[in-house]
Amino acid sequence: MTTKIGIIGLGLMGGSLSLALKKSSSQYRFIGLDHNSKHCTEALSIGLVDEIVQTLDAIKACDIIFLTIPVDGIIAVANQIGTLDEACTVIDLGSTKEKISESIPENLRKNFVTAHPMTGTEKFGPTAAIDNLYEGKVVVLCDMEKSGRHQQQVAEKLFSDIGMKLVYMTAKAHDRHAAFISHMPHALSYALANAVMKQEDPESIVALAGGGFKDMSRIAKSSPNMWEDIFRQNKTNLIEAIEAFETELGQCRKMVENEEWTTLHTWMQEANTLHDIL
Repeated sequence: MTTKIGIIGLGLMGGSLSLALKKSSSQYRFIGLDHNSKHCTEALSIGLVDEIVQTLDAIKACDIIFLTIPVDGIIAVANQIGTLDEACTVIDLGSTKEKISESIPENLRKNFVTAHPMTGTEKFGPTAAIDNLYEGKVVVLCDMEKSGRHQQQVAEKLFSDIGMKLVYMTAKAHDRHAAFISHMPHALSYALANAVMKQEDPESIVALAGGGFKDMSRIAKSSPNMWEDIFRQNKTNLIEAIEAFETELGQCRKMVENEEWTTLHTWMQEANTLHDIL
């Protein structure tokens, strides 16, 4: 029996999800919805979806609906979608969770599973989709006690089928941790890119930029539309994370200014221990 999977948002995350699920089962039919008509055409032409629809009402008949759109859009869809069949499972993949979890209408809360796959690239659009984006990565499932038992089981099976590692926590805890591990690094990458662009001419950047600079600035290519929404929704936690980084950077500057090389060396060694965990 074919399971209809709706994907709202046909970019990197939604497209890669379709490719991954296609590998796990041949019993899925994918129905796509995206406000970007070019994305719809591309997703259909490269086989990410079997059908394109134009309205939320048209996608509501799906058994499972993934929301792979910016976080503000997820909240908007949750409040516009209206009634759903009690067996329908809606899974959002937003990078912030608390505001999304709290914004879902009470009559639909059991239909929803709020999840965050800890994966992605700086690329976007349907052509950026890859079939192994989720494989071996962590997916954080938040506030699961608010989801229906059927919806919990559906989400857990789907993510397990595409090779993800399941981690559970509250939405509040997720947002604080994500601010330090994901959101603040994006802010730093944007800041690094702007700092260099305002000081260096393009020829010098091309000539001198090595692997380290490219690695640190890579995520500055991420979509400003998406990350503006994330920063807005997780403002308080993000500011706390930035302040923690500023404290460490200030200590580094002070040690260099005062030529405290032994202390600086120890500080660097402490940072090395991060990779004993990763």
